[in-house]
Amino acid sequence: MRMRTGHKRRAFASAGTAAIEFGLIAPLLLILLAGTVELGFTIWQQMEVYAAAEAGAGYAIKHGWNATAISNVVTSATDETTITASPAPFEFCGCPAASGITTVVCTATCTGGTTPSLYVQVGASIPHTVILSNLGLPIPATLTASARVRLP
Repeated sequence: MRMRTGHKRRAFASAGTAAIEFGLIAPLLLILLAGTVELGFTIWQQMEVYAAAEAGAGYAIKHGWNATAISNVVTSATDETTITASPAPFEFCGCPAASGITTVVCTATCTGGTTPSLYVQVGASIPHTVILSNLGLPIPATLTASARVRLP
């Protein structure tokens, strides 16, 4: 059986073409992979910050107002060692409104003649270090979260 020589040449040519195509596509795939890793890491850190703020708010609901204790809960709520209780937790009086909670003086009267409720706002933040800074992704340098709860 005799093979045609033209068929053999086409097989070698297509093998070389696949290598060239891979060489052209590989950098794009690596950039996409790096972007996915960067965004995934950022989302994970943002979830950690939210969890820390919520832990501080949960502590305030259960134990009442204690700024130092709430800050300690925020900083120790996750395995992230760089989370801070920033801005510092604070308590305020407020009245419910259609747009949210309106801050008022604690001796004021809310609409409908009710007395203002006592609220606590807990903040958490973490400095975010970009893994691959050359990607040009618009990721903030500091990730923040806050939680606001009404004290019983």
